[in-house]
Amino acid sequence: MITIYHNPRCSKSREGLQLLELQDKPFTTVKYLNEPLNREELTEIIKKLIIKPIELVRQKEEVWVKNYKGRDLPDGKVIDIMLQHPNLIERPIVVNGDKAVIARPAKRINEII
Repeated sequence: MITIYHNPRCSKSREGLQLLELQDKPFTTVKYLNEPLNREELTEIIKKLIIKPIELVRQKEEVWVKNYKGRDLPDGKVIDIMLQHPNLIERPIVVNGDKAVIARPAKRINEII
């Protein structure tokens, strides 16, 4: 099953959702700001993305700049920060089985479907 982790207020996330809607495949939408991820879910997504947690952080967001920018944080702490501030999570994320992409640009979704 394909899942998109979506923020409706984000234009890139809306583009990703629109691309999925054009496909002939079922998918689910998780509005992760309303349905916060837990540690296990976020860790699993990061593994599927094959990235370090810091690569999933929106590092220009005010909360990051004011509180964490320039700090050398261990992976677990970065995950804790994203769980505490889900708006820091890059979007959209699309997961299909054991594969995932940060769909920026949206056409990256085609890599996993």
